[in-house]
Amino acid sequence: MKLTLTALGRIKSGPERELVDEYCQRATATGRPLGLGPLLEHEIDTRSLSGRRAESDALAASLPAGAKLILLDERGKSLTSPELACTIGQWRDDGVRDAVFCIGGADGHDRSVLPNPDLMLAFGPAVWPHKLVRIMLAEQLYRAVSILAGTPYHRV
Repeated sequence: MKLTLTALGRIKSGPERELVDEYCQRATATGRPLGLGPLLEHEIDTRSLSGRRAESDALAASLPAGAKLILLDERGKSLTSPELACTIGQWRDDGVRDAVFCIGGADGHDRSVLPNPDLMLAFGPAVWPHKLVRIMLAEQLYRAVSILAGTPYHRV
């Protein structure tokens, strides 16, 4: 099952870019033998987009047919790392081909233009900068893959 982290805007070179790339590479290497991966990042250029609706339209247009849609949203569900791993593993076992994790813009998602999400995920009630959310999501996806692989990366 391919995992995609889709986000509005670009992260330029620097420590944030390096962290996202590192976790995507680790998740891909660890997940391939498990039928998970690659973990890809898809950045949507926002220079020509104006407003929440246009941003959500761009996210919706990027979704592969039949993909599981996971929206990052402060009102979403907070899952433990093992719970996220279990969810991803179940989707894989059910034959899902794609899971797309979408990080919206500063004003959130316009739900009227997006398909109903399979999961709304939150990293707690705090509002996080988008660059950090992208890093945290990439790390959590790597952690989920590592849990499913039984590696010692995640210690309970």
